[in-house]
Amino acid sequence: MLSKNIETALNKQVRIEAESSQIYLSMASWAETHGLEGISKFMYAQSDEERMHMLKIVKYINERGGHAQVSELKAPKTTYDTFQEMFQELYNHEVFVSESINELVHLSFLEKDYATHNFLQWYVAEQVEEESQAKTILDKINLIGDDKGGLYLFDRDIQQINNNGTII
Repeated sequence: MLSKNIETALNKQVRIEAESSQIYLSMASWAETHGLEGISKFMYAQSDEERMHMLKIVKYINERGGHAQVSELKAPKTTYDTFQEMFQELYNHEVFVSESINELVHLSFLEKDYATHNFLQWYVAEQVEEESQAKTILDKINLIGDDKGGLYLFDRDIQQINNNGTII
């Protein structure tokens, strides 16, 4: 059985994951309207992944005797000056999500809710991968700079990112 504190904190994370999905969906749409097919496909996949993260928490809350709440979401940003700015925001957002997960892990430990603590370990590992992938992408973008040919190649190559965050 979940404590009210844990249930409230997990529901906050449900909202964060849902907003993450919306943010990446908005990024996908922006990229698609700017002819960046590879980036848009990557962002659509990221959006789907974040929704799955959300659903996993929803099911966990309900299975543990709580009630997962579907709440209103903050509207995401819809335009970016550059694709570099967009990926910087993606990285910053992943750092924010990691901090939120870490707070949840800490709370579950303080409340001696070891089932939730164990459940959250998957998210801890996932966030390490998400941050690493975003940092790798930013490093490549910084190498490209304003080179249009580099952007073309990057847009093509990002479609082939594997689960480790490396471009193959």
